[in-house]
Amino acid sequence: MHNLRTYYSSPISYFLRQPTAEILGVIHSNDNSAETTIQQNNAWETEVKILKDQLCDFDEGQLIFEYTIPRMGKRIDVVFLYRNIVFLLEFKCGDTEYRASTFDQVYDYALDLRNFQKESHSKLLVPIMVSTRAPDKTNVIKEKERIIEPLSCNSGNIGHVIRMVCSQYNKEPIFNYVAWENSEYLPTPTIVEAAQALYRGHNVHDITRSDAGAENLTVTTDEINRIIEYSKINHRKSICFVTGVPGAGKTLIGLNLAIQRSDAQRGEHAVFLSGNFPLVTVLQEALARDKVEQEKQRGNRVSKADAQRSTAAFIQIIHKYRDSFVGNDHIPPERIAIFDEAQRAWTHRMIAQFMQTKKGFVGFKYSEPEFLISTMDRHQDWAVIVCLVGGGQEINTGEAGLPEWFDSLRRSFRDWDVYVTPQLNDAEYRRECEWIDMISDLNIFEIEKLHLATSVRSFRTPDLAAFIKAILDVDTERAKELYQRIKNKYPIRLTRDLNTAKQWVREQCQGTTRYGMVASSGALRLKPEGIFVKNEVSVANWFLNGKDDVRSSYYLEDVVSEFDIQGLELDYSIVAWDADFRFDGTEWTYYNFVGNRWQNVSSEERRLYLKNAYRVLLTRARQGMVIFIPHGSNTDKSRQCSWYDTTFNYLKKIGLNEIVNPIKIS
Repeated sequence: MHNLRTYYSSPISYFLRQPTAEILGVIHSNDNSAETTIQQNNAWETEVKILKDQLCDFDEGQLIFEYTIPRMGKRIDVVFLYRNIVFLLEFKCGDTEYRASTFDQVYDYALDLRNFQKESHSKLLVPIMVSTRAPDKTNVIKEKERIIEPLSCNSGNIGHVIRMVCSQYNKEPIFNYVAWENSEYLPTPTIVEAAQALYRGHNVHDITRSDAGAENLTVTTDEINRIIEYSKINHRKSICFVTGVPGAGKTLIGLNLAIQRSDAQRGEHAVFLSGNFPLVTVLQEALARDKVEQEKQRGNRVSKADAQRSTAAFIQIIHKYRDSFVGNDHIPPERIAIFDEAQRAWTHRMIAQFMQTKKGFVGFKYSEPEFLISTMDRHQDWAVIVCLVGGGQEINTGEAGLPEWFDSLRRSFRDWDVYVTPQLNDAEYRRECEWIDMISDLNIFEIEKLHLATSVRSFRTPDLAAFIKAILDVDTERAKELYQRIKNKYPIRLTRDLNTAKQWVREQCQGTTRYGMVASSGALRLKPEGIFVKNEVSVANWFLNGKDDVRSSYYLEDVVSEFDIQGLELDYSIVAWDADFRFDGTEWTYYNFVGNRWQNVSSEERRLYLKNAYRVLLTRARQGMVIFIPHGSNTDKSRQCSWYDTTFNYLKKIGLNEIVNPIKIS
């Protein structure tokens, strides 16, 4: 028996009778990779021989070789289904030690199945690392949320360890193995994982959930493709505004669309553009590293520099694209331009100042939205712009926000078709502008399908974005109501002690589950707590490096700000809260630290940026977070206790639980 997710699957009784050569033949016939190394062939043969020996007296169970984990783009060496328990075996043939990297690798497989594979939701998952030549090791069974901490085996004690687990758990003798193997798999990849999978040739259908809660990723993608085809056939120039709650997958849709439409031969070349420098840096680096690793596994050598050159063509910084069309009338090679976080495009004043100061170009007369539309308007036939817009996510001076796109269209491009969502009429998108004024004299088509209503970042609950919005809007009763829905699925804790926050977040995470510390760029008085928001951090190292690297997020030493993390995500976060954004008992108050004291922020625009900074910070974690609010000190005029206490008490009033006792860190 075989399906596309496995290379080999058989009842154990048949596996034990089947000749080794025949088993290997089945595995090879289902291996579609272009080049399978001799080392891999030898590993499969070794695994088959070891398992025939170790499982020889098991009379039932199902044995699976190379089971696919789609979200991770990887395969589990061997899965053994037995007595309502799922055993996951990661072989390291020839290894004489048990490596930490193997421990994390097989733990990650178990976590992925628990979170995303339907038939594993009620099963005990037992990851086992098999270092075939390592010495015997005493295994202690520790279970957390239906996953046993990875056990260590060599080639001679796999059967013994499986029996030991079964004797302790005494599960019912059999479950539906076929149902498990063909189970619905509903993944929610991080944006880094998604970019890697798309770059390898997967599409959005392969790597994302297919349940009703997240089906709008596919619906929205199909709708954009329909608009592109209509524009092409009818020689129209069209602009689509795709909206969505934080973490709904706007960037994922943009990346998928750019790949789908990157067919230059048909005159449909597409480009994905983002002004978010940290996001582009992290994605380009992640794709380059993954390319080098993929080629290495195939026995090919590719330099990091070569890999980076090719990935830089896949995702581009918007400013480099823009500058290539300044002062000329060149027609872009792309018919389709996807602008990520379009609300962050620059105002006329900001871009004119930049062009004069940095480029020596005097008298630039466009805002960034107007200039970007003008470049695509150079096409004589058809063109499509897709603007991915986050509501309430403008976080920097000079960001034009959504209204400038509509002002630009009204000024210069009234013949364009404009596709919008009903949600654009929300204050978070249109800011202080009236919707009727924004859309007047334009060819407006309202389409609900262009809105992504469900967060796929916080896959444990779809209500996180609404909960954070209620907190920031001081809609206390709504926040309390939403928290009751969230609290059992998505843990949020409060603490006044940073070491307690660090200990809590470490205790939540297994395998390579990523955690890190975030704070507002204006949180200058967290410095006495050891949190330096002005430290220069390599975002690529922070987001991508492993647990043994002091530059990585795992060390909880470097903190990143809203500018570094917007568009990216962690599994768990520590959100460090300073006195720049304080609750006074009735409403939020806004401050900027200048010199040696806090100054009140009176500008409505700058207040909006600060509020949105905290919105970004509080919606970055996929699985849970702890909010650290220091006590402050009444002997320090810049850290008065009351400034922190009122914010803490407001969050506690909503229902968030405090971790009371400081935990000693060894």
